[in-house]
Amino acid sequence: MKYDKYIEINPKVMVGKPVIKGTRIPVGTILNLLANGYTFEKIAKAYPPITRKQIEAALAFAAEKLNREENYNFA
Repeated sequence: MKYDKYIEINPKVMVGKPVIKGTRIPVGTILNLLANGYTFEKIAKAYPPITRKQIEAALAFAAEKLNREENYNFA
């Protein structure tokens, strides 16, 4: 999925954290909600401007960033 239609990084919005485009909702917030058992529907209800496509874009963004990581130090 091409997430750039749904995710933006702008130093003037949330100090440059990745957010859902057109909102001040950080991608990290969406990921934390999913990690804590929220469904797409529950997130959309809690944050009415958010759509399923935007949630999917947040996941795609995170997956791409993590796939770029080469060194995991678990020591």
